Amino acid sequence: MKVFLSEAAFMGLVLSPLEVYKKECLGLLLGYKLEDRYIVEYSVAYQSAKRMRNGVSPNRLRHSRIEGVLPKFDKLELLGDFHSHPQYGSLKGIPKPSSLDINDMKQGKLYMIVAINDNEHSVRWRENQDGTISGTLNDFHFKISAYNFEENKTRRILIKCPFCLVIEN
Repeated sequence: MKVFLSEAAFMGLVLSPLEVYKKECLGLLLGYKLEDRYIVEYSVAYQSAKRMRNGVSPNRLRHSRIEGVLPKFDKLELLGDFHSHPQYGSLKGIPKPSSLDINDMKQGKLYMIVAINDNEHSVRWRENQDGTISGTLNDFHFKISAYNFEENKTRRILIKCPFCLVIEN
């Protein structure tokens, strides 16, 4: 299983956590699922999420409004969600699901975690051997991971994002 990110999806995944840095962000992943891959066309941040430094939750009423409208976009499906793990003081954000994250996962859905930290030195964006993608933008370092929940197990999924590989520092 692999995840392919469009340019629009990648931009949402880095701009959303950047906007609320030091607190977590939350958003939806929209696209379509094939037999062996997820194609993420869009990542849409929740504007009304309750944000904390180590947690985030959607407004249930507003989330249900969105879920009611999504079927009108018949070429896209709700694949799952994304959220960020920001640096807090000297504690670096890591793109690994917490036990709370795992408890919230649903069978067959895609989950992406964006670790955002202060940039210590600039590096080009790259696809890493562990299946993540990472790189820097101005004063921030990002590392993005993807997971799905199948057969009651959390599995990391390889991310492919050709767009991020051409970003200049």
